[in-house]
Amino acid sequence: MATRPLFIGSEIYRGSSYGRNHPLSIPRVSSTIDLCRAMGWLDDAAYIDSPCATPEQLARFHDRDYIAALIEIENTQTAAPAQRERYNLGKLENPIFPAMFRRPATACGASIHAATLLVEGWADIVYSPAGGTHHGRRDRASGFCYFNDPVLAICALLDRGLERVCYVDVDAHHPDGVQDAFAGDRRIRMLSVHEDRRWPFTGRAEDRAGGSARNIPVPAGFHDAEMAFVVDQALVPLARDFRPEALVLQCGADALADDPLSKLQLSNRALWYAVERLMRIAPRLLVLGGGGYNPWSVARCWAGVWATLNGFVSPSSPLPQAALDVLGRLSWTRSEGRNPPARWLSTIADKPRLGTIRPAVRAAVASALAP
Repeated sequence: MATRPLFIGSEIYRGSSYGRNHPLSIPRVSSTIDLCRAMGWLDDAAYIDSPCATPEQLARFHDRDYIAALIEIENTQTAAPAQRERYNLGKLENPIFPAMFRRPATACGASIHAATLLVEGWADIVYSPAGGTHHGRRDRASGFCYFNDPVLAICALLDRGLERVCYVDVDAHHPDGVQDAFAGDRRIRMLSVHEDRRWPFTGRAEDRAGGSARNIPVPAGFHDAEMAFVVDQALVPLARDFRPEALVLQCGADALADDPLSKLQLSNRALWYAVERLMRIAPRLLVLGGGGYNPWSVARCWAGVWATLNGFVSPSSPLPQAALDVLGRLSWTRSEGRNPPARWLSTIADKPRLGTIRPAVRAAVASALAP
């Protein structure tokens, strides 16, 4: 009954944002959808409109009083001082905006629905670029994440009878919310590659979270050759050794060289390589988005993830006019966006960023592999 990969999206991301001055003011999911369609990679048969998670579904992980507060604040567009402090809302990091409940609840609905599709055999691979909100806490917002859809997806997989789920995260930031949610749970193996000494300042190499996590903190300047080394020497063997029944892969695009919120130096090809090497390890694969704060680098990277999952023609091929039009319509208020380089406007694939494997990377891998 399994089909080709399925893509879950929603128009809610086109009509909402965190606010003009927020890093998530940029279009990401909508631009990814538009670019995939313009490339001829996404037709209606593969596309599913995301449901919005219900409060009951969200309560599988999140506290009910926190869910109720988000609904109330979305409706009133104001938060009492006690609510702001208790739930970490209404600040620059996690602002009040018109879809502050519905938008993250829709991302959670996609991840929960994806788990159902995978367990029931409707698909072997599901892609939801709106997912990956890995900092969300049970009772508060954190790091632009109001809910934690990876946790809810993993819970849904476990609730439907799976006993081993591997979570792999290649976002520039450590998935502290996911790690803490499953600390000590031997049904979960969490593997994270993230920038060392970057917010939230968790995920040290020696932190195993009670045995459920392996962290690989990498230095600034981390490049494609080093990512390939980490993938081949650590992520693939550690994931395969766990023998997962499902793999959840978070593909945040903020580790790319063109992203403003990290000092890593990956090309998008490095993330596509990780997807390609990990996608056949488990019989079920859920691929999520995550961070990413440059509209051109996010859309190009996440469209290429979809192409990789489908085995489509190389993203380095020349772009049709429709795709050029999608990229040409994007804008960014940061200084880098006022005069974007031609490669952001005319290509999908970045040029590889290569170099030698530094001792710090080798040490991080060795630590992850140690018993």
